[in-house]
Amino acid sequence: MLNLSENKESGVSWLQADWPAPEWVDARVFTRCGGVSQGAWRGLNLGLHVGDQAADVERNRRLMREVLAHNYRLQWLRQVHGTDVVDIDTAADNPPVKEGDAVCIRQPGDGAVIMTADCLPVLFTDQEGTVAAAAHAGWRGLVAGVLENTVAAMQRPPETLLAWLGPAIGPCHFEVGDEVRQAFLGKSPDSESVRHSIAQAFSPLPETGKWLADLYALARSRLQAVGVNEIYGGGLCTYCDDKHFYSFRRESVTGRTASVICIKAR
Repeated sequence: MLNLSENKESGVSWLQADWPAPEWVDARVFTRCGGVSQGAWRGLNLGLHVGDQAADVERNRRLMREVLAHNYRLQWLRQVHGTDVVDIDTAADNPPVKEGDAVCIRQPGDGAVIMTADCLPVLFTDQEGTVAAAAHAGWRGLVAGVLENTVAAMQRPPETLLAWLGPAIGPCHFEVGDEVRQAFLGKSPDSESVRHSIAQAFSPLPETGKWLADLYALARSRLQAVGVNEIYGGGLCTYCDDKHFYSFRRESVTGRTASVICIKAR
């Protein structure tokens, strides 16, 4: 059962990251509950790019901001399943929505937003809460190095970082072809133990010749390979839970939930 918080007035609910981050680091993922979107996007759809009415999405984003209760400078992205990291301290103000698949923040009042509907959202901070980041990690981004690039952009020793894995499609439903497995094995670090853990993240489906892939295990392996060992979260399947999460694999035309990490003023 999900341990959710809810705004009783709007019905908007969210899952707070369960990790030992400093109290001024606010990390959470919003569910699809509440909101004003209708039809295939029913609920708190936060994606402007999925065919929903723009006015409904903007209203949903205002509801999300009301829950955050601070006037954070939120950085949204045009996500492309790549590996680019937007550093909000150095990025130009225009365009306001940047292209990339991760955001790095350092200043109180800043926030990073990642939208997903099966892909894995990964939130980061250091133990002192001086830097935070959010990464969008579908299998393409994972294999290409979006998590490694995010860790590098944070400019902190990897052993001082915390990572939290938000809801994603689980290994019970994420069916992939052998080319995906071979892509991960081909990009594996030289460490034999890491290669073994990556291989173990794929379970064969003999009747189809395909594989069930564990995004959570793959993310943990890649993070541990670069020295990030404090990894939390994981295990929530977006495909299985249509009440709380959108799933592209389940519905094709659907909304997007948001994972948000912000640094509060101290």
